[in-house]
Amino acid sequence: MFKLKVLFLTFVLAFLFLLVRLFYLQVLSPKPSTENLYLQTSKIMPERGKIFDRSGQPLAVNTTKYLLYLEPKKVDDEYLLIKKLNDVLNIGEATIEAKLDKSKEWVSVVGNLDKTVKEKITGLALNGVGFEEMSKRYYPEASLAANLLGFIGKDYDGNDVGYFGVEGYYDKDLIGLPGVFKSERDLLGRPILIGTQEKIDPENGRDLYLTIDRSIQSIVKTKLEQAMENYKAKEGCVIIANPKTMETLALSCLPDFDPDRYYLFSENEFRNSAISSLYEPGSTFKPLIMAAGIEEKAIKAEDFYDETGPVAVGEYLIKTWNDKYEGKISMTKILEKSSNVGMVYIGNKLGPEKVYEYLKKYGLGELTGIDLQGEVPGYFRSKSQWYPIDYATATFGQGIVASPIQIITAFTSVINGGDLLKPYVVKKIVSDNKENLIKPKTRRKTVSMATSAKLRKMLVDTVENGEIKWAKPKGYTFGGKTGTAQIAIKGHYDPSKTIASFIGYAPADDPRFIALVVLKEPKSSIWGAETAAPLFFDIAKDLLVYYNIAPKP
Repeated sequence: MFKLKVLFLTFVLAFLFLLVRLFYLQVLSPKPSTENLYLQTSKIMPERGKIFDRSGQPLAVNTTKYLLYLEPKKVDDEYLLIKKLNDVLNIGEATIEAKLDKSKEWVSVVGNLDKTVKEKITGLALNGVGFEEMSKRYYPEASLAANLLGFIGKDYDGNDVGYFGVEGYYDKDLIGLPGVFKSERDLLGRPILIGTQEKIDPENGRDLYLTIDRSIQSIVKTKLEQAMENYKAKEGCVIIANPKTMETLALSCLPDFDPDRYYLFSENEFRNSAISSLYEPGSTFKPLIMAAGIEEKAIKAEDFYDETGPVAVGEYLIKTWNDKYEGKISMTKILEKSSNVGMVYIGNKLGPEKVYEYLKKYGLGELTGIDLQGEVPGYFRSKSQWYPIDYATATFGQGIVASPIQIITAFTSVINGGDLLKPYVVKKIVSDNKENLIKPKTRRKTVSMATSAKLRKMLVDTVENGEIKWAKPKGYTFGGKTGTAQIAIKGHYDPSKTIASFIGYAPADDPRFIALVVLKEPKSSIWGAETAAPLFFDIAKDLLVYYNIAPKP
């Protein structure tokens, strides 16, 4: 009888427990459905898309790393564990000891471990030690294309996110879509074998194939590093592009950073000066105004100008760079001698309205639309803020600011037949064996084919008959223009600090590449003709060999 009472009391207590539990679940803590009480959902993270150069050479891939964690309650010999782990990790015994909090079920110790370290620790057979597999971005070419690629950092929630360059601009394409694993479990968290077990695979990120040629990128960076050392320049930047499409073949700016260890560098070093820094282009801008003058029939390529001395513009006096005057000179000679007063003459023939119109037409003050994160449009004043001296100095590239990518894009339009193209760095996007090819895009026309042909000839003469005879590869013709712009400091130009530049293309009759070289504050010489131009020809020599372009007899 006593046993029956005990059994009856047990059933009553069990019934009351179930009744209280149901009241709590359905009244005090209701859920949308009873299914949610037992159904656990977890994310399956996708693999980030990889980045390759135009020929398939890997520039950004993913590698497997490991997070070492401890389960303190399972550790049976703390002293032995601390000593052995530190022998492998060398992070300090005190650091490991601080992690052994017996009140916690799980604590992370150190991440980003490679397979070799994991196998060493696994071989120690320590209780309470485990590993969690994790994917990490890896840049096999290190800093070769850091400005272009950007890097992978963390957002506020600790998730991977792309910053700067291609990683930032194409982050949504690269990141992919996470999958889902749904598992029905009992109250103790164990899987119910006959319950719901549903898996939706993740969609991995798309792979990007860049317009960049790894070999050309390597040539450019090596030559730029050498030039900066030789000329003692503060900063340097080189852009190489296909003038027919504005595909970016190489882009390197220094100083740069290592994307694998971006956290060791300052934010200023992440800036890609090719798209984010503004400068006065100086004389490299003169061919653009020359082209505008010919296009508008304000001048003819065969015209002459009598260069007798300085030109007064209001209270200002504009001189040539060397304060020497040639007398009667042709339009081509104005470019060859880089005559500021000759350019003011062309600007006067064009008129202020047309000067302003062409500055806008060439894209100053607007984004080029290049597919890199961080491009800035530059500052371009409204017409009401312009004065006669502003129109005059703009004709020789002073008093206006632009980014290197804006200048090379505008200049390219003058020599490619008049097409202002959108520069781009991604050639195709690949997803599940489907390819999305990126095609060249013309933003607008700047000049006619006829004007472009005249400018190409004038620019060849500018290189051939310039003030300095550069070490040009024999058998090839080049077109181009130097630039030397003084740097404005507190409203005044410092004659000892310049931005030296050169923009050129080759072969002149059918250009395969166009290049812009910019060196900031070179100390060996302030002149673009003595710093930036030699660097251009040094790079061009290797490119002609790389493209297997035979010299003409």
